[in-house]
Amino acid sequence: GDFVRNYSKKIGIMGGTFNPIHYGHLMIAEDARCFCNLDEVIFIPSGNSYMKEADDILPGELRFQMVKTAISSNSHFTCSDIEIKRTGNSYTYETLEELRKLYPEAELFFILGADNLFSIEKWRCAEKVFKECTLIAASRGEVVFDSLKKQADSLKETYQANVILLPERKMDISSTEIRERILNSQSVRYMMPEGVCNYI
Repeated sequence: GDFVRNYSKKIGIMGGTFNPIHYGHLMIAEDARCFCNLDEVIFIPSGNSYMKEADDILPGELRFQMVKTAISSNSHFTCSDIEIKRTGNSYTYETLEELRKLYPEAELFFILGADNLFSIEKWRCAEKVFKECTLIAASRGEVVFDSLKKQADSLKETYQANVILLPERKMDISSTEIRERILNSQSVRYMMPEGVCNYI
């Protein structure tokens, strides 16, 4: 039957290609940590994402090192290479199952961009994702908050999903823009932690 788990800690999971990681990612993670009282946030750079074209994505090991550099000054942030080490395509539900084994005592929160809330039903084994964790959706201002709220309610109704919406924040940094600026020898300083700039 259903039993209520007594969790001793709350862990946020921040997945992404982090190609490269920038202040936008870090602000969302910190917003989620404070808003939901998370004890820690684990950054998980994606392995082979079946959703994205692999050509312009840096090798996992490099992205992992950049994330480690970016979060080094925040004691609540950690980084895991479980998706990079996994062979074949990476699926979120597998990552959650692995984390559940690693942290049986933790309540898991999966942090994602608002736009993902509209495609998550198409994810592999989506219902397992809804079962294993609470979703924290971060709106960067391009998705209308009302439509977001509607989608969250619909996921609650259809899948009994738990969805928390973070307060909106306007954020105008993207990994795509950073890659373009680097290609054009333009400055990316102040868009990402200095350590990541130096690493690049």
